[in-house]
Amino acid sequence: MSRVSQAQAEENRRRVVDTASRLFREHGTHVSVTDLMKAAGLTHGAFYKQFASKEALVDEATAHAFAELAQRYSTGLERHDGQRVAAQRALIDAYLSVEHRDAPADGCPVAALATDIAREDGGEGREARRVYAEGVADFAQFLARDDHDGLVRLCTLFGALVLSRATKGLPISGEILAAAHTAVTEEG
Repeated sequence: MSRVSQAQAEENRRRVVDTASRLFREHGTHVSVTDLMKAAGLTHGAFYKQFASKEALVDEATAHAFAELAQRYSTGLERHDGQRVAAQRALIDAYLSVEHRDAPADGCPVAALATDIAREDGGEGREARRVYAEGVADFAQFLARDDHDGLVRLCTLFGALVLSRATKGLPISGEILAAAHTAVTEEG
């Protein structure tokens, strides 16, 4: 049996976390370790060399998903020369799009992981819940136009995305996205 180099082990871990982040957003955290490792191109046994438990991976994958989200709005600010309103508008346009609705694996962890995080009993999953709560707070802060509306705007985006996904294929799905877009982009 050949040993994996430290660099390869780190790359394997990164690949598993990235794959888990995507699969958990698309299918929920109930994805089996076997299916996850297969999607990452690794063996089931390799999982236990990298992670103490599936819950530890959920914690790390949740953090990874929120780091990707934070990078998106940071990149948006750079792209819009620090103009917060323009960066917010670009993110809202992308968030309330059919493309985002149809691609949960690459999408917002707020909407994709909410149900799984809510179902946690607070035991081993406490880290994922803490990371999720911090991610929600950070996203709301990015969306805020004043001291109080960031959470309202985030709840509108979140609710619209979840409802639109649940009604995908029906006319109301697009109507939900459009109505929410109007609501969060009106001058407030």
